[in-house]
Amino acid sequence: MAWKTLDDAALAGKTVLTRVDINVPMEAGRVTDTTRIDKIRPTVEDIIARGGRVVLLAHFDRPKGKVVPEMSLGHVVPALEASLGRKVIFAPDCIGPAAADAIAAASAGDVVLLENTRFHAGEEKNDPALAAEMARLGDIFVNDAFSAAHRAHASTEGLARLLPALAGRLMEAELKALDAALGTPVRPVVAVVGGAKVSTKLDLLGNLVAKVDHLVIGGGMANTFLVAKGIGVGKSLAERDMADTARAILEKATAAGCSVHLPVDVVVAREFKAGAAHEVLPATACPEDAMILDAGPMTVAAIVKVFENSATLIWNGPLGAFEIAPFDAATNAAARSAAALTRDGKLISVAGGGDTVAALNQAGAAADFTFISTAGGAFLEWMEGKELPGVKALMG
Repeated sequence: MAWKTLDDAALAGKTVLTRVDINVPMEAGRVTDTTRIDKIRPTVEDIIARGGRVVLLAHFDRPKGKVVPEMSLGHVVPALEASLGRKVIFAPDCIGPAAADAIAAASAGDVVLLENTRFHAGEEKNDPALAAEMARLGDIFVNDAFSAAHRAHASTEGLARLLPALAGRLMEAELKALDAALGTPVRPVVAVVGGAKVSTKLDLLGNLVAKVDHLVIGGGMANTFLVAKGIGVGKSLAERDMADTARAILEKATAAGCSVHLPVDVVVAREFKAGAAHEVLPATACPEDAMILDAGPMTVAAIVKVFENSATLIWNGPLGAFEIAPFDAATNAAARSAAALTRDGKLISVAGGGDTVAALNQAGAAADFTFISTAGGAFLEWMEGKELPGVKALMG
């Protein structure tokens, strides 16, 4: 990939405008999860170690171009200082004299945090004038917010056009992991795609069947594919009006030489609640009054065999209703298998998407995956084969 990193520029004496994602959850004015803050630490420390001055640019929530006090990044300062172990100087604006004065007041090793970029309507419109105002504050632009890379905003795409642009350490790690999974992967490649609806992942499925060797389909969307094959699914969640689309995806997979793996056995129940009475049946034998809530053990065994014969895994979406037991069994078992293979050096595993991260954490498997993306929308758009403006802008 033709993007530059922190290793490709002299930072000593430079003011480095660093776009980060610290859009963290808060309750009663306190940060409840510092994961996103903790992840920017390597980039901040590296810039400071190389003699640069760190100025953080970030958005927070959706103020829609207006100043909303409860959406001020000032609320994040205590958690930021605790995580970084450094003084953080907060500026009440991300442009103009207020921002410039805060940067001028910073001592070596201090970090400057500018106010929510989305307080300006021009941010989400990628207004060149706003980007130019931001650019006046620094010498170099570093983008460390892959999670915002699918948006062409002033602080992501616009600013990268005006200053020498580099990928931060988190962005660098994300891009390398994604390139290893789909760009130039070690084959065979298997993709696991789960979730409720085929309709929300049409672009994703269409792109994957042309790029991977095996596609495992799980969750509610697997029911739609079963319907497309003429198999009854009882009262299961299924998009019956998408059957033609599902058949077209299967045909495209066949033409591309991609093997599609659907459930061969299923866990069914009459009600959707924790500990509900359930049974394992062949995928072709779901009763009319029952619903499929998970893949069965034979299906899991088949998935694990595919993992064992693959070199690269990319995962998005659970295999069943993982939120409640016992319908988390298939997701847990498959995830733990992938984690073990990765731990043994037999599999490169990359996963992303909100439900996916939650499911892998619940299974106790996330720590052993090669890379877990927390980027959400940007991760999905990358899997769909779409160009990400914030990444393209780093290409120069």
